[in-house]
Amino acid sequence: MLNSIRSYLTISLSVLLFAILFSCGSKSQKAEAILEPKSGSNVKGKITFTKEGNTMKVVADIEGLTPGDHGFHIHEKGDCSAPDGSSAGGHFNPKSMMHAGPDSPERHEGDLGNITADASGKAHLDITDSILTFDGESSILGKSVIVHEKADDLTTQPTGNAGGRVACGIINLVN
Repeated sequence: MLNSIRSYLTISLSVLLFAILFSCGSKSQKAEAILEPKSGSNVKGKITFTKEGNTMKVVADIEGLTPGDHGFHIHEKGDCSAPDGSSAGGHFNPKSMMHAGPDSPERHEGDLGNITADASGKAHLDITDSILTFDGESSILGKSVIVHEKADDLTTQPTGNAGGRVACGIINLVN
């Protein structure tokens, strides 16, 4: 009888520990950037980054844009203090790649392409990216997100000729 109880408790405890460990390992990490206007614009919004396994889900909701495409990038510094957003530095590019579109396997980590605003100036983006990470030298944490005044042409080096910076937000982990 005592051996049965011990076996039952051992199995129950093992199952409980496995469940706890499994749930901790599968928990997704989340970060966000709250955009603030730059260069005299009225652009504001929120970008959420959710790490799911080997991919990063990026969801952006932005308003106050002019209708059309706008360059959308992660920049190297987590600093949005300059009125024109220049304090954010250049595109985040720790591996010294050429500028390209988000579908290119070789690109700046910060190259997210364009976000498209509708006639009312609102833009929504929901993409999954296999290059972005929260870990190591390529971590986007503490970097900034910049929305540009014009479309990124995805080819002009080193920035895509996307013009001025109309919004900036710093990427921080959230609970």
